[in-house]
Amino acid sequence: MGPRPTPRPTSTLFEIVTADLVKALAFYRALGLDVPAGAEDQPHVDLPLPGGNRLALDTEATIASFTPDFAPPTGEGRLALAFGYDTPADVDAAHATLTAAGAPSEREPFDAFWGQRYATVRDPDGNPVDLFAALPTT
Repeated sequence: MGPRPTPRPTSTLFEIVTADLVKALAFYRALGLDVPAGAEDQPHVDLPLPGGNRLALDTEATIASFTPDFAPPTGEGRLALAFGYDTPADVDAAHATLTAAGAPSEREPFDAFWGQRYATVRDPDGNPVDLFAALPTT
């Protein structure tokens, strides 16, 4: 009998360990994700994403509670998220909403050569969050 085939994943969860859950949830709420009321009082939050994926946010204390030698990560940009929108105008509006709420803009909206309206902001933990939509074809 040969080796057993590797099972295929059946779902996807992206996890962010955050230094400030309240700020992180405010950011992702401003992005348009469905953050339930009272989530700020929890040590772990699991949010549905478009397309059936999920985003989990955990406090550093939560991770430390089951990983005795846990050291909070330093630096930024070890994870990137990208969120698609229906129109280029939606990208501009999302960028404006997020930066007005205090998110640093890394890349102002622009028309990328690969056929998308594209922008990048940073979440409260320094992770890049790309915003994109297909450009109309001519």
